[in-house]
Amino acid sequence: MKYLIKNGHVIDPKNKIDAVMDVLISGVKIEKVAKSIEAKDAEVIDAKDRIVAPGLIDMHVHLREPGREDKETVATGTHAAVCSGVTSVCCMPNTEPAIDNPKEVKALKDIIKRTAVANVFIVGAITKDRDGKKIVDVEGMKKAGVVALSDDGNSVEDPEVMLKALKQAKKNSTFLMPHCEDKKISDKGVMNEGIIATKLGLRAMPKKAEYEIVKRDIELAKKAGARLHIAHVSCKESIDIIRKAKKDGIKVTAEATPHHFSLTDECVAGYDTNTKVDPPLRSREDVDAVKKAISDGTIDVIASDHAPHGKHEKDVEYDYAAFGMIGLETSFPLAVMNLIDTKLISWQRLVELMSLNPAKILGLGSKGSLSAGSDADIVIIDPSKQWVYKEQDIKSKSKNSPFIGKTLKGAAVVTIVGGKIAYKA
Repeated sequence: MKYLIKNGHVIDPKNKIDAVMDVLISGVKIEKVAKSIEAKDAEVIDAKDRIVAPGLIDMHVHLREPGREDKETVATGTHAAVCSGVTSVCCMPNTEPAIDNPKEVKALKDIIKRTAVANVFIVGAITKDRDGKKIVDVEGMKKAGVVALSDDGNSVEDPEVMLKALKQAKKNSTFLMPHCEDKKISDKGVMNEGIIATKLGLRAMPKKAEYEIVKRDIELAKKAGARLHIAHVSCKESIDIIRKAKKDGIKVTAEATPHHFSLTDECVAGYDTNTKVDPPLRSREDVDAVKKAISDGTIDVIASDHAPHGKHEKDVEYDYAAFGMIGLETSFPLAVMNLIDTKLISWQRLVELMSLNPAKILGLGSKGSLSAGSDADIVIIDPSKQWVYKEQDIKSKSKNSPFIGKTLKGAAVVTIVGGKIAYKA
């Protein structure tokens, strides 16, 4: 099948394109990007007044399958993704059982092949059962097809185990995506340490729990000569450490979530358990630091940390609620509203953060751009569309979002995955 996308404002940072152009898709690949393409045998998609960009790539998504299909599945999660312009996701390994051996990788790949409507790349665990003790068979996991390793939800507590894992990752041409949290410091905290926590009478999670592990893991990565990608950075101190590490030539990249640049700990004041996330919502100073890091290149990637939970896990007292919020369907509009509309970054930079850079970090050379010969993963965006995020319209199986009822701006109108239309508004 051939598609010809006409008259769209093409944003392709890899090829430095920021102009009204046409895009020709032939089969599963992009054939050509140019002005005024003619192709009589192609189905025309009119993209006038729309942005045409490489499909978005979300590096941090919890699909919950296997084991917690009551929260989300590969099918429902990828459906939510394509309806939001996301053509590729990385699924995290904190499933039941954990994705900690080649057999589990194969089983998940079979599910993906049968049910996914977007590309799904598997992040395997760093340690067996994600308990921080015994390193997985890194070579076997890489051969089975994982793109990275993470004990997400848990830090690798033992620095010797983390160092060995980094060395194994380097040896096998992969990288680690650590969840940086010293649980001896965060203990049983449920929100950011500060005056808001004191007023609300909620147990605090000090920022030190995050930035001390960020510092440690970067030092270990330097020692191992390994690549490191820091997940969901949330505080100023972590950013300062990452910024310095980059200047020192250490192979570190980092991601931030939309909720960490859109919300502050003041949002917890109503005890809405959908604001309970790990790492927690931080102070205004931290939010501003995250935004600055996005603007100046310290943060490489915007990722949703999409974390679905059932109502029974959130409809409880704040202390006992599960950590996490869904984010696949709100990630892009929150970026538009908080970063583009405020003139903090350009559209080119946003596509770098949400498509090109994730593709580079993950080694997905045929994704993240509109180059001829690249995979035909494309999103067509209405940048000015305003819409209300209603619970009944949520595509995810879970509905745990503090943004329900809010007016958002920016939406995918067509999502193409592998040369096929996966979503059309």
